Amino acid sequence: MKLILTSIAASGLFATLAMAQTPSYTLTDLGPKGNPFSEANYVNNNGFVAGVATVTGGAQHSMLWYQGISGDIGVPGLGGTNSGAGGVNESGLAMGGAETSSKDPNNENFCGYGTGLQCVVFLWQNGVITQLGTLGGVNAGYGSINNQGEVAGYAENNHRDPKCPSGLALNGSGPQVLDYEAVIWGPGKNEIRELHPLPGDTVGVAFWINDKGQAVGMSGTCANTQLPGPGASAHAVLWENGSVTDLGNLGGTANPALLGVGNAALAINDRGQVTGTSALAGNTTHHAFLWTWETGMRDLGTLPGDIVSAGLGINNRGEVVGNSISPPGLPTGNPHPFVWQDGVMADLNTLIPADSPLQLLAAFSINDRGQIAGLGVTSSGEVHAYLATPDPPVACCGN
Repeated sequence: MKLILTSIAASGLFATLAMAQTPSYTLTDLGPKGNPFSEANYVNNNGFVAGVATVTGGAQHSMLWYQGISGDIGVPGLGGTNSGAGGVNESGLAMGGAETSSKDPNNENFCGYGTGLQCVVFLWQNGVITQLGTLGGVNAGYGSINNQGEVAGYAENNHRDPKCPSGLALNGSGPQVLDYEAVIWGPGKNEIRELHPLPGDTVGVAFWINDKGQAVGMSGTCANTQLPGPGASAHAVLWENGSVTDLGNLGGTANPALLGVGNAALAINDRGQVTGTSALAGNTTHHAFLWTWETGMRDLGTLPGDIVSAGLGINNRGEVVGNSISPPGLPTGNPHPFVWQDGVMADLNTLIPADSPLQLLAAFSINDRGQIAGLGVTSSGEVHAYLATPDPPVACCGN
């Protein structure tokens, strides 16, 4: 504890300077106008945005946006009703999750659409869609894609686990019958590699893979793990060089009775810095964290007045974006998107012009140019994808 007044004054000055350096943003509503729902899940360094939007009839389709142009890549899809794009790399290779036309024989509702259809991961490039495989089970889910064409995610095996939840989960998925494991698809055609969970655990999910092949996610049992989204489990983990590492926690563990309470590593940059969310002691709340090998897990806290938070994206400058939520937390608290840099967490709504077309609700991704993708709500109540761009622009990526 600092007792010297000059030290207190100096720390306050440094905080003020850090806040002054937080950029302002111009906001682009990706719309389209009149559409009740769209969501931007990822923005790459070229400014391509991947996400989802509703179409006529209410189905959700995978979408790509770039400089005012949007494209529905959910057509023809894999024969099912719904899909969503989770990422696109700098070569234009996109990936996401989609329903097929086949019924799930176990009626698992793995992706939460409620249609009873099988849900798998796909690749898309130049109009061609390729379905990715599983570990012998029925369903699979996506995490992210890197510039080598490797996709992180999770896939069911054929092990029927009696400890899996037998009813509807808090996030709308379930019941669950089969175990599932973290996987990396590619870069070779039809290549799938299982990432084993921690010893004693039975399931895993990989949320992110960086350009060095390091992947992060969560490890637990089928009983204590919540499938995305939001996903949470007993352990936040890192996979590299064939091994799995427990990243620790902020004092708590998984609590399947509360949505999002647990531990999960959600993104990793090329410097090996990891962000995610971790349960606090008591297992009723969770906070965003920043983890490195040097410092371990650091609690990033919440925005003032909020009680839970999660770090959802991180760029190579170590800037973190995510969500901070007011009491009572998920799913009924008010969400506030944040950007964290240089030790300061700021509400993204305070960094956009007052006359912006959206009130921002979530920030999912940040690229090395500082552009942020997420979703917000219009004055008429439509939920739209957005892209927030720093003003002035940030140079990166060889430019």
